[in-house]
Amino acid sequence: MAKLHILGIAGTFMGGVAALARELGHEVEGSDQAVYPPMSTQLEQLGIALKQGYRPEHISPDCDTVVIGNALSRGNPAVEAVLDSGRAYTSGAEWLRDHVLPGREVIAVSGTHGKTTTTTILAYLLQAAGREPGFLIGGVAEDFGVSARLGRLPAVPSSGASRHLLPQAGEGNDASALPQRPLFVVEADEYDTAFFDKRSKFVHYRPKVAILNNLEYDHADIFPDVAAIQRQFHHFVRTVPGSGRLVVNGHDERLAEVLAMGCWTPVERFGLLSGNDDPAFEWSARKLRDDGSAFAVLRDGVEIATVEWSLLGDHNVLNGLAALAACAAVGVGVAAVAPSLSSFRSVKRRMELLGQARGITVYDDFAHHPTAIATTLAGLRAKVGSARIVVAMEPRSNSMRLGAHADALAPSLDGADAVLFLHRPELPWDAAKVVAAVRGDARTVADADTLLSALVDTTCDGDHVVFMSNGGFDGAPRRFLALLREPPDA
Repeated sequence: MAKLHILGIAGTFMGGVAALARELGHEVEGSDQAVYPPMSTQLEQLGIALKQGYRPEHISPDCDTVVIGNALSRGNPAVEAVLDSGRAYTSGAEWLRDHVLPGREVIAVSGTHGKTTTTTILAYLLQAAGREPGFLIGGVAEDFGVSARLGRLPAVPSSGASRHLLPQAGEGNDASALPQRPLFVVEADEYDTAFFDKRSKFVHYRPKVAILNNLEYDHADIFPDVAAIQRQFHHFVRTVPGSGRLVVNGHDERLAEVLAMGCWTPVERFGLLSGNDDPAFEWSARKLRDDGSAFAVLRDGVEIATVEWSLLGDHNVLNGLAALAACAAVGVGVAAVAPSLSSFRSVKRRMELLGQARGITVYDDFAHHPTAIATTLAGLRAKVGSARIVVAMEPRSNSMRLGAHADALAPSLDGADAVLFLHRPELPWDAAKVVAAVRGDARTVADADTLLSALVDTTCDGDHVVFMSNGGFDGAPRRFLALLREPPDA
């Protein structure tokens, strides 16, 4: 066994790498500069030593390998110390490829939005089918309590490709008829791998089945335009073997353009039916409730299952449909596992219901792209009807902070009745134009304390308050709920 130091260990991906390394029996330590739940909680529960700040002395002299997260660049003191020392280093994606994925059938979930939720749904369905999958999810799955696990181990570790064919469309889904290699479900991110490897992380995973959920412009800090992202998705498609399967959102024109660059793998498309439309794809969903909490699953136009669950919105219907199609691709019967989604609890910070106080319902959500914001609010609106929706927004992602989504941000908030926009002093663009264009009431605040005070003063019985950020947000969602639960004269 080895001793690892993980730089950037509190990130959702690197925290998962840490969990897998610990489960394999390695000694793990790490450092980071921004630590907040749920990943900090998971690391604490795993007993992994965590140090604040990227100081060279935090790396133990007896570490065998340093695993470096993609948030670290040249000039970082710890990175410079690793390079100067000549010690072994690798990226998280490479470490996963070399130490976890060999001997397993990999299912990779890609897309601008919905990767975490879809990966979690897929792992949950495979678990319900008795396949005991391993997984690495970019968040903490409520039903598993962790973001990563090894699952069933390979009988004989091997880096070679699987030799059995997956069932083709129209064939049966009896998993017992197939040789069953251990499965590993990985959230396949298009973000770059490390300071020394600017390829997208997902090119390292070499999956047998890949979900391509959607493709939009994001990650403005590394991609100049959407064409650059499409090129990376094309590289990803090139790694999926001809005996595998691509499960592709049939509504997404940019993904169609990616496939037009070259595709050597059978493709099954999925999509959402509108009204009484005839199915245009191999996999279709017909909503049974407007809010997306119930839908029928159709394969080649024939209804084979229904899903009733707690998730909301068209985006989650598509996420669930993609996961079910991927299940079929590895021999799992969709009709048998779809009912299990009635008890699915999703992922922390994906429209996570924190609680209710004074009649006000509070949610914590990770949405940080205009499309995700809009679809999330649309799902909530379909559920709550005319009740007031209040959004507390922190523009924290690199693309948000660079202003790449500024023009699309106000329209994405049309589903809200009121918006409080956290405009920290270090935000490099003026939010006034965005706030002025918001359909509902909107204002900016300079810090989380002011935001919380404003929410307490302006929200009332029956309101739904959604905190939206892909960062810590200074703990604002839970702090707000705690304030609501204080006695009025406290």
